[in-house]
Order: sequence, then structure tokens, then C-alpha cells
Amino acid sequence: MSLKVKICGLTRKEDVDVAIKAGADAIGFILAPSPRKVDIDTAKKLARDIPPFVSVVAVVRDPSLELMSQIIESKVFDAVQFHGCESVDFVSKCPLKTIKAIAIADEKDVSLVHLYEKEVNFMLFDTKLGKLFGGTGKSFNWQLIKNFRPHKPFILAGGIGPENLEDAIKHVDPDAVDTNSALEVAPGIKDKKKIYEFMKKIKSINNV
Repeated sequence: MSLKVKICGLTRKEDVDVAIKAGADAIGFILAPSPRKVDIDTAKKLARDIPPFVSVVAVVRDPSLELMSQIIESKVFDAVQFHGCESVDFVSKCPLKTIKAIAIADEKDVSLVHLYEKEVNFMLFDTKLGKLFGGTGKSFNWQLIKNFRPHKPFILAGGIGPENLEDAIKHVDPDAVDTNSALEVAPGIKDKKKIYEFMKKIKSINNV
């Protein structure tokens, strides 16, 4: 099974176009507080020409019921990535595909996977730094999940870029990777060369 890629934190149409042309399987728009935050109307414009089979993901953190309704009614998104402290019940009621992010600093964080994995489509492991649950641009200690396999396909995030992609695959062997700040020149502004470099490595790993 080939390694899948989500490029997240997109804020510009030209970056969306490059991500798709380079071969990304999914693109992510951050609707939570972040330097890369966009609103739903902007996401709708950015996703206007997304081709079939490229997934569009809404990234949220403890979203209100109102925001969830707007996400669903917009018909822009294929999946919702929950990055906060959402309850299992709240996540399970989402009618779209669901990704639950677990921010990891120690083994106790890894144990949270068992609360959600039966209720979601995918798990995502990201870096916890203080009160930051992702978006840090830093990798966590991969040894914490080296021998851990959730019952659902899982995505590795947290500072994944061209420089450490091969190490990440070697140590963790995820089903997909989620990359954001490692491909940027500034928050929300992607580097075209880094996107192509990253996707070239992905294709090499997948023997494409």
C-alpha cells in the first residue's frame, strides 16, 4: 500500500495548485486559531478546482456546533481533522470522514488513541509542546510509537519535511504523512521547490 500525503495549512491558490500538481492525496485548510487560519468562504474558493480523488480536510480544534454545521453545509470538505480535546461522542457524530489527532509528549498521550480509534476513520500523531497541540514544526519522540499500531490507519505529523521523511518512514512506518510548516517560507506561504522535493521523495518511496 502506497504512502499517502496531506499538505496542510494552505492559504493561497497557487500553493493549492502546486500541491495537487505535485501529487498530494489530500489538502488541509485550518479553520482553528492559527497563523494559517482561513475561513470557510476562503477554503471554498481555494478548493474550487480540486480534481476528483483529492481529499479536502477541515482542521479544527474544539469546534462549536455552529462551525461544524457550516463545515458540513459548505459541501467543500471530505473529512474533518479534530485537533483539540473533543469528546469521543462529539467526534463520532460527525457525518464526514474523521481524523482524530493525538498530540504526543509521553506514553500517557499515546494511550488516548484507544478512546477514539473505534469511532474515527483515521488517527493522527502530532507533537505536543506545552499548550501547543500541533503546528509546532517539531517532531516528537518517534520511539514512543515505534512498536504501537492502532487498529485504524494512522497519519504521522509534526515537522515532517524533505529532510526527515525517510527517517520517519524507517522508524514509524505510517500509512500517511501530514506536512505543513516544513514546506513553508513563512506561515501559510508554501515553498514550491520544497513541495516538489518532498513529493519526489514520496514517489521514490512508493516506487512510482
